Amino acid sequence: MELVHSGKVRDVYADGEDLILVASDRVSVYDVVLPTPIPDKGAILTQLSLWWFEQLAEVAPNHVISEDVPAEWAGRAIRCRRLEMYPVEFIARGYLAGLGLEEYEKQGTVSGVPLPPGLVEGSRLPEPIFTPTTKATVGHDEFITFDDVSAEIGAETAGRLRDLTLEVYRRGAALALERGIIIADTKLEFGRAPDCTPVLADEVLTPDSSRFWPADEWKPGGRQHSLDKQFLRNWSASVTGWDRTPPGPQIPDDVVSALHARYADVYERITGSPWAP
Repeated sequence: MELVHSGKVRDVYADGEDLILVASDRVSVYDVVLPTPIPDKGAILTQLSLWWFEQLAEVAPNHVISEDVPAEWAGRAIRCRRLEMYPVEFIARGYLAGLGLEEYEKQGTVSGVPLPPGLVEGSRLPEPIFTPTTKATVGHDEFITFDDVSAEIGAETAGRLRDLTLEVYRRGAALALERGIIIADTKLEFGRAPDCTPVLADEVLTPDSSRFWPADEWKPGGRQHSLDKQFLRNWSASVTGWDRTPPGPQIPDDVVSALHARYADVYERITGSPWAP
């Protein structure tokens, strides 16, 4: 098999007409891959994505063919369809946090979407909003508007993908809330099949691509307890002398263990199954 792409977390191999998407245990913050792997991380992301792809199959078709992959990647890889990927990160937000909070505090909007005054960190939005970003190969993703997406991929396609993004978020958030988890926001990727059908791809509703908060601890007005990668971002922000450029700092054992526990916990809460690597 031929390695066709190596990203911050995933490696993509060509196997005939199929692709093999392998999730590693690498972890990145602020677009920097840190030198310390997180045990089981790739497997948790893959297995949780597969669970969500199945739950959301009636909302959007997905790229999964099977888990028929080489034994060395079993559990952390999927065989998937080749797609023409859209050059946009499709983001839905139901709560105010992260970069969305920063833009709101400055401008009262997120990706050009006006929000009511008086919201605070962790506030639930009146309704989920579509806040796309660029998909930067170098540097950081930047907020763009729906009009920007329309100019990039066409208004009809942009509208369809916006609606799909919000519907995936609504369905996923409702299901997770039944299990005691708030999905504050999520980032999705879509590709185009040969017949122009939009296809949900990459990962979906994982702790790498979403903010997960315990519903019974949610309290607007401050930082929420995270069951996702935000925990690592918070730790990295406290590392003295690191300016968010490579090389990244080593992650201490206690932080590795705490992050692993959060990922396994959210997997178990959402799927209802114990995590068994």
